[in-house]
Amino acid sequence: MMRGGDGAPSRRAASLDGSVEAHEVGPLEPDVYTQDLLAELPVLRKIAEIEARILFNLDSADMQPRHWVEIGRAVHAALPRYDGVVIVHGTDTMGYTASALAFLLPGLDRPVVLTGSQRPLTDVRTDARTNLVDACLMATSGIPEVGVAFGSKLLRGCRATKVDAWGMSAFGSPSCAPLAELGVGVNLAPHTLPSRPLQAFDDRIEPRVLAFRTFPGLDPRLVMGALGAGVKGLVVEAFGTGNLPIKESSLIPVLEAARAIDVPVVIVSQSPRGAVDLHRYAGGAAAARAGAIGAGDMTPEAALAKLMITLGRVGQEGAVRAAREAFSRSWAGEVSEV
Repeated sequence: MMRGGDGAPSRRAASLDGSVEAHEVGPLEPDVYTQDLLAELPVLRKIAEIEARILFNLDSADMQPRHWVEIGRAVHAALPRYDGVVIVHGTDTMGYTASALAFLLPGLDRPVVLTGSQRPLTDVRTDARTNLVDACLMATSGIPEVGVAFGSKLLRGCRATKVDAWGMSAFGSPSCAPLAELGVGVNLAPHTLPSRPLQAFDDRIEPRVLAFRTFPGLDPRLVMGALGAGVKGLVVEAFGTGNLPIKESSLIPVLEAARAIDVPVVIVSQSPRGAVDLHRYAGGAAAARAGAIGAGDMTPEAALAKLMITLGRVGQEGAVRAAREAFSRSWAGEVSEV
């Protein structure tokens, strides 16, 4: 954890997986981890006193929804005692975790910042040093949001997505400008969310959601099989503004079958930029008539996390209705208002 020194705001850091440390390691004592971190980055002492807690040591590809909940619970418990939180996370699934935390922590009056790196901290050409310093600075910024600090930018967590597996600017937010940009100075954007009072932590989540990308030749029977296997929700990455095939290999019967058993279907776009409009093309209009829910310009990561959390909080009936209501409004700035 980080405790602010000399009047500096405080925050905590949780090391979650192997982008900063490139291989899985055994359990570390928090004070040992803190000393190693400060040995590599002593400049962090100028920002805050660091207190670190190890939550997990695993590759981010192994992250599960239960890990999102555990991270959220730990952050929620820490918030009253610290002025900001930094979470060190692997890049492969950081967008999913950031989105989930934005929805699991609806009341924030201080920053929660995720960061990681493309190369390990001990490499000569690592980006971990800059990203960690930026994350700690952003955790003292007072921005009351879950964010991703990467490539000299702070992105809204539920808008961030990994856009590059090779370059150092690995994350982007195509439909939402950065919350902050870090150059010679720091430019804070005007569209940050207002401070909200901390709410009781709700750990309910339904992981039985299937996300898939439609493509020419997709056999609808495969998706119908998922309905038979007990899936509770579907997130469909459709073409363009939400277009789906309606002739050969039509997905419309799948959507109708899902509605009949109260399984919500949420439509996002395959395009990184732009928004779903289910009334623009015939395929989208047919999907809307079959009960599909358009997710606007939400990322697939955010739509998946939001649907899981929504379904976790609904009773035995009314899942489609609950999802439609949830996706009709923004919870944490995850969708542009129309």
